[in-house]
Amino acid sequence: IPDDTFEKATCRTVEEAVEAAQKIGYENGIMIKASEGGGGKGIRFVDNEGDLKNAYIQVQNEVIGSPIFLMQLCKNARHLEVQIVGDQHGNAVALNGRDCSTQRRFQKIFEEGPPVIAPKETFREMERAAQRLTQNIGYIGAGTVEYLFNADTGKFFFLELNPRLQVEHPVTEGISLVNLPATQLQVAMGIPLYNIPEIRRFYGKEDMYGTDVIDFLEEEYKPIDTHVIAARITAENPDEGFKPTSGSIERIKFQSTSDVWGYFSVGSNGGIHEFADSQFGHLFAKGANREQARKALVLALKEIEVRGEIRTTVEYLVELLETDDFKQNTIDTSWLDGILKEKSVSVEQPDDLVVVSAAVFKAFDHVKTQSDEVKESFTKGQVSTSGIVGINSFGLEIAYKDV
Repeated sequence: IPDDTFEKATCRTVEEAVEAAQKIGYENGIMIKASEGGGGKGIRFVDNEGDLKNAYIQVQNEVIGSPIFLMQLCKNARHLEVQIVGDQHGNAVALNGRDCSTQRRFQKIFEEGPPVIAPKETFREMERAAQRLTQNIGYIGAGTVEYLFNADTGKFFFLELNPRLQVEHPVTEGISLVNLPATQLQVAMGIPLYNIPEIRRFYGKEDMYGTDVIDFLEEEYKPIDTHVIAARITAENPDEGFKPTSGSIERIKFQSTSDVWGYFSVGSNGGIHEFADSQFGHLFAKGANREQARKALVLALKEIEVRGEIRTTVEYLVELLETDDFKQNTIDTSWLDGILKEKSVSVEQPDDLVVVSAAVFKAFDHVKTQSDEVKESFTKGQVSTSGIVGINSFGLEIAYKDV
């Protein structure tokens, strides 16, 4: 894309953003998006000029030096993406894709594949468009072409090409059985995509190690018979709108199974500091269909144990997976933000558990304080043991739900 054409599509100042917004109109809302942003950073929604001016400056500060685009908000949309790989020989393959519609503040929570919400013919059009784009710009390596899809109309709209391997790429590996980092290395070695064994297997070639050319735009890959759903494990407090938390981690207990695989980027005696990204784990559950994968993920989340000073979203994710909207796949990109606003989903704890836990905590704190006072008196040469009585027997008052 010529530089002057690219510059015409971007806004470099608040004044240019205001002018562009007036052309677009505020009726349906406007998205401010930094092209080099990601993970919820460098993106804001506005519906009036006052908010636009403030939000534009925030986006500038979050992704310094990045070109910034303004675009009309696409409502009732699903976030679907196509996993592509381009090679040095002008080939581009689409390895199916992912549905990443469950988001809060434009950051993904669940990712799943294949994207069953889109008809197969429609998603194949999205794949071919992604392949043509990859070829036209000469892109080499793994990347993601992202779309907004309206399930009511069946129309889709290009969002962006993400030129990297995304953190949710194991979803695609689970449904295609193609190792994406290994594929990237082979592409970097100059090997054509149609000579990579796992891609040949994905396209149903009997000879995985053959050298015959595959026309990726015309030939179809094998039907996918697996569904994978992923959940991001974050150090956030869902009771406060997913506010990030920080602190030490004493214990992480999780055991991968044949149906669920996961990883954690922090171990026991580690921690999440306030400047780190809140995600510290990722789970991937598979099944013969979407419902089986969902149930496997629910069971895995219920068995996770994270102890420490941080709050996690684990229990809240289970509640989301059990909602009728998620089960029936009727969600869109604004679904979770709506739930958080209305507080229609919450994690309830039994009253007796809350009261007993509070009593144990207060008792522990009391014993520690009294013990420290007795020890301090001994160091001062005071031999009175009257304080010990208050350690062994004491009363507590717990106030809960106005009782």
